[in-house]
Amino acid sequence: MTRHGSVVRLRPEKEAEYVELHAAVWPEVLERLTASGIRNYSIFLRDGWLFSYFEYVGTDYEADMAAIAAHDVTQQWWEVTAPCQERLPTASEDEQWSTMTEVFHLD
Repeated sequence: MTRHGSVVRLRPEKEAEYVELHAAVWPEVLERLTASGIRNYSIFLRDGWLFSYFEYVGTDYEADMAAIAAHDVTQQWWEVTAPCQERLPTASEDEQWSTMTEVFHLD
């Protein structure tokens, strides 16, 4: 199992919409995440920042992430949620959420 954290800004005018969307994530999106080895997935909000954490239990991270990205319903979900977000200035062009480096962990 590997742990993954990422961060993105939430547009202030989209906060209520984003929270409402995540109160009822589309079942097909959740099924695809689970099928791709994503577990213990959480998104936290504080002062306009979204922090995402999940654990990956699969054996081919790149292939599983590609399967998520290729999933039609997930692509539609991203079309709805991406306008709520503002990428970090240091994000690469293909990076909506900026990945973080784990510097400490305690079990």
